[in-house]
Amino acid sequence: MISEPYFFFAEVSLDISKKRFQSALDKLSPFAEQFADSYLFHLLSAKAHKELRHNTLAGEYFRKCCSIAPANQVAWQELIELQSSTDNEEVVVPVFDPVIDELEKLTAALMKFEPAITTENADPTSILEQKEPFSDDIIIAVPTESLASLFTAQGAYKKAIKIYTHLIKLKPQNAEHYQQEIDSLLEQL
Repeated sequence: MISEPYFFFAEVSLDISKKRFQSALDKLSPFAEQFADSYLFHLLSAKAHKELRHNTLAGEYFRKCCSIAPANQVAWQELIELQSSTDNEEVVVPVFDPVIDELEKLTAALMKFEPAITTENADPTSILEQKEPFSDDIIIAVPTESLASLFTAQGAYKKAIKIYTHLIKLKPQNAEHYQQEIDSLLEQL
């Protein structure tokens, strides 16, 4: 167990900077379980393996860094460089990453997506068209006494009579009152 990991990682980093790559790996390998979720552990391991031309192992360590800290661009850049280098002695075998696979599928789907073309325009309905009355034959979905009174006040007596007729069917207990309203409106026609 390492009590001061910062000093340990500094020592390993110093080995890498002095090109003692195998020494760095020898120091790191006994602590692989202790630092299984450590970005720095995996990054240092990847760099040492890369310099020793263990490209497959370096790629695996860089991928682990990318999954631990996806926003950190250091490991992503190293991984890209490793995979694109043409002088590699061994082939880097890509490891299946379900997150990257899903992102690639979503990207491909978005590239094919075409939004529906609409025929709607941004022109507002003219005031004249807004004031145009609707036909007396149109069925009113929610007939109410208030709407009937409004039609009466506007002089749309046929529409008011139609609503009162519907109300008689909906509220037979008020049929007498509605019939009086209808009779009053018929006199005004």
